[in-house]
Amino acid sequence: MSQSPNLFLSVGKQVKDEYGRTIGRVASFAVTPSGRFDTAFIEQGNGEFARHSVEHLKFDGVEITLVSKIKSDTYVLCDHIPLIWRKDQALEELSRKKKLSPELYNELHKSFEGALTQLKTEAQLLSKKIDEEVGRCAEEVNALNHALIHLEIEHEIGKIDDKYYEIAFTMIQDSLRRTSEEKSDLEITKTKLSNTLLGDKPEIFDKTASKARESPKGSTTVYSAPGLPEPPVVVYVKEIGKTGI
Repeated sequence: MSQSPNLFLSVGKQVKDEYGRTIGRVASFAVTPSGRFDTAFIEQGNGEFARHSVEHLKFDGVEITLVSKIKSDTYVLCDHIPLIWRKDQALEELSRKKKLSPELYNELHKSFEGALTQLKTEAQLLSKKIDEEVGRCAEEVNALNHALIHLEIEHEIGKIDDKYYEIAFTMIQDSLRRTSEEKSDLEITKTKLSNTLLGDKPEIFDKTASKARESPKGSTTVYSAPGLPEPPVVVYVKEIGKTGI
């Protein structure tokens, strides 16, 4: 897919992830000899630089979003694994109809089997990585809930005034919302990948309703899981400005 020739106009602009967290600012790009943008150099909040493939960045006007590599890789595997299966089934049908020699059938069948084995191995490794990320999100949600309770206690006994309590309360609630959304998103992604490995017909990612849409200037299209359910966590919520827990 063609790329925008003006990505350097994004230098200095802020980059966020799909859940609204600030990643950093675009510092520069690596460009191949043919003129294709390959890597983005992003200055993070701690002053360090991170490299991200341009394929995982979505440019939409002034907004730049770093799209989850896990979801991108899952989409590719959920597309390629059933495709190899269908090709192997078609090959078997052609063999049954005697439209190709046994030697050619065996050669192609082995190549499809090899490709399928490789893709399944990649899917299993990716599934483990998703589990690790889900666990990380669960731990973060638990820690944030503890932080919220301790904030309430300190506010209740008068150690924190209303102004700073409201600021901290909003910060923690925003983090809870983002992390819970990410956890649900990862769980949906894991389900799609598991269904593909089990041989079920994969549900196609909604290309029109996904959060990551194609840039008007032709940047890479990446798909995300649509219709996320409410986060399956209990978030401690109270009306800002009132006391009591």
